Amino acid sequence: MTRPMKIDFVSDVSCPWCIIGLKGLETALERVGDLVAADIRFQPFELNPAMPAGGQDLAEHIEEKYGSTPEEFAASSRMIRERAAAVGFDITSRRSRIYNTFNAHRLLHWAGLEGRQQELKHALFSAYFTRGEDPGDTDVLVTAALEAGLDSEVAKAVLASDRYGDDVRAAEREWQAKGITSVPAVIVDDRYLISGGQPPEAFEQALRTIAAEG
Repeated sequence: MTRPMKIDFVSDVSCPWCIIGLKGLETALERVGDLVAADIRFQPFELNPAMPAGGQDLAEHIEEKYGSTPEEFAASSRMIRERAAAVGFDITSRRSRIYNTFNAHRLLHWAGLEGRQQELKHALFSAYFTRGEDPGDTDVLVTAALEAGLDSEVAKAVLASDRYGDDVRAAEREWQAKGITSVPAVIVDDRYLISGGQPPEAFEQALRTIAAEG
């Protein structure tokens, strides 16, 4: 019997572990087949809400935020690229800056209302991690919306306004109040938390266990 599951995927489009985790989850859902009917809802989380327009050099940012040396940053970047490649996603070395992602989350909220949220999430991950583009830039966001099968003119109108900003802020506060302080955080049926960019095997085991509990 198929087990319906509501899956809240709390993440940021500038978080490499979030795309690694999403690909892991999607692969796991393919593997479990008809055992699970997943309703994935992408929830907003900003790693750097105070980041100004234009962003910051990525290596500089990592050093300031985490105290990483250039050597540690290079090693971590290689490991992340390898983990991403293992789940079929290309993280390019062209990605050299970190950006503000608030408008990306506003657009994702709208995409959810249009039933194209997962497609836009992938388009935004590709824009930033594969092509090294600014996910706060209006042209980049509109192109991503078009790639996701959304109306580019409506996307422009959303971005030119402050539409859905209050919804995004409210959702961010809600998840923070629930104790989410790092991403990705995957919450199944409001009860089960799977943290971090887990590989497909870990997600598959978790999904099968939850499904067996009924």
